[in-house]
Amino acid sequence: MIIFLYGKDTYRSKQQLKKMVDKFKIDRDPQGYNVVELDCEKEDSGKIMSEVLATPFLADKRMTVLKNLLSASQHKDFLVEIIVRIEENRFPEENIIIFWEGNDTFKTKNAKTLFEKLKKEKFAQTFPELKGFEISNWIKSEIVSRGGKIEMKALNFLSSNFGSDMWLLSTLINQLISYTNEEINLSDVQKFVEEKVDDNIFNLVDAIVAGQKNKAFKMIRKQYENGEDAQFIFAMILRQFRILLEMREVYEKQDNINSNDLAKMLGLHPFVVSKSFAFVKRYTLNQIKDIYLKLLEMDTKTKTGQGGQSFLLDVFVGTVPSS
Repeated sequence: MIIFLYGKDTYRSKQQLKKMVDKFKIDRDPQGYNVVELDCEKEDSGKIMSEVLATPFLADKRMTVLKNLLSASQHKDFLVEIIVRIEENRFPEENIIIFWEGNDTFKTKNAKTLFEKLKKEKFAQTFPELKGFEISNWIKSEIVSRGGKIEMKALNFLSSNFGSDMWLLSTLINQLISYTNEEINLSDVQKFVEEKVDDNIFNLVDAIVAGQKNKAFKMIRKQYENGEDAQFIFAMILRQFRILLEMREVYEKQDNINSNDLAKMLGLHPFVVSKSFAFVKRYTLNQIKDIYLKLLEMDTKTKTGQGGQSFLLDVFVGTVPSS
């Protein structure tokens, strides 16, 4: 059996992958001998093929998860063998092979060919980024499933301010549910966001833009000590630079605009805009844009399994040029 999970919404696809793996372990592999997960960016072709062809051990089924096989540049020729085996149905019947990709576009000819074949499989599922009402519906269902409730104004605030970043939204949902035992309202969300996007985050962003690497490294370590994880820190930095980019683009055209008008124009909370306004005046559009593009590149690498969040965060800080 072949299963294909793919798309840019890596949060939902990885949640689905986890459900499948957990169910397989409960139903068929309680001892844990027959589930193998491979990051194909780090494995050679021989290792991958040996795992997908291996026979089950003390069980009737075996599951192999192949992450980033189509994205891994070193396997472009090896993909031909995978394509042929799919066409000729030459994978063992007792083996369940899950292909997981955090994307839906690929560079090489062989990767594109394999992608088209996998999309046609009976158990193929796509996870595109959610938009508009889809995000609001997802937030509401997640809050309900985790035992919480949220009012409409608070729901709209979350969906409009945090976009389709499901990893960040999931973290915020957990924290908001823990923060209040009652229905989450707009003031809860605003107060919580104000507390989370605090001076430490703004100072960290300032150090990053200024190219003050040692200061930025120390501040990131301090965030870890305060209980924040690398995923949350990165998400807040990415969000802050996206806001700075939007604000600076408006400021380029209207340099006399005040923070309240800018907040209304961009649909942002006045607190966030007022705290960000100093950066908009201090740094150029190109400075902010260059760093934002580096962050997007890092985000792609993280979501496609090309490095751990904390490691890539350190690499990112180290590559920002000094001003």
